[in-house]
Amino acid sequence: MTSTPGSAGPTAVTTPPRPEASGRVRRFGRPVRWVHRSTAALMLLCVASAACLYVPQFAELVGRRHLVVTVHEWSGLLIPVPLLAGLLARSLRADLGRLNRFGPHDRQWLRAVRRRDRRPQSRPAGKFNAGQKLYVAWIAGAVLVMAGTGLLMWFTGLAPLMWRTGATFVHDWLALAVGIVLAGHIAMAYADPEARRGMRSGSVGREWARREHPLWQAPDESLQDQRQQQDEDQ
Repeated sequence: MTSTPGSAGPTAVTTPPRPEASGRVRRFGRPVRWVHRSTAALMLLCVASAACLYVPQFAELVGRRHLVVTVHEWSGLLIPVPLLAGLLARSLRADLGRLNRFGPHDRQWLRAVRRRDRRPQSRPAGKFNAGQKLYVAWIAGAVLVMAGTGLLMWFTGLAPLMWRTGATFVHDWLALAVGIVLAGHIAMAYADPEARRGMRSGSVGREWARREHPLWQAPDESLQDQRQQQDEDQ
């Protein structure tokens, strides 16, 4: 039994995520997908322009170093903008709240990964698993450090030479780490077509959700998903 418009009875708590079609459930709303796509485009542009600056073969192929530097600087500065704009959407804030919660089931998921235990029952996960939570936390911190060190390199008058030298060292090596992590993220995404479909269309197969994210449809999560869908429909 579900609640009717205008009511707020306790039955709403047990309402599962809204089905998109037979055998499918809503996973991501439009604001979340827009933020993901925009951030991914800016991140890839920043990484590609960095490769053209630091890899001689790419630099010779592209040329126009000043233009590449400008693209790299501005794409890096704009990376946080989609997320900041997306915070106006309650659905994105709800997903960020889930990403910031780390519970006992996440520790169990990590232990299973360390033991290379691939059984679904050994890797319990809510809407986001522990690996996704760690990835988001790491990439967010890396972007902040990259932005800070990049500004020191861009505006040379902000700090003395010793600081700028240290910033350059951190920026270059962290950029390499970011490139490796992003490559791993893309590889894992291509290995899971249903996960990609969820980010592209907003819905995933019910069986996939039960297998990969068995705790996602717990009562407290279901209420948040229902409210997210109601906000998007308004």
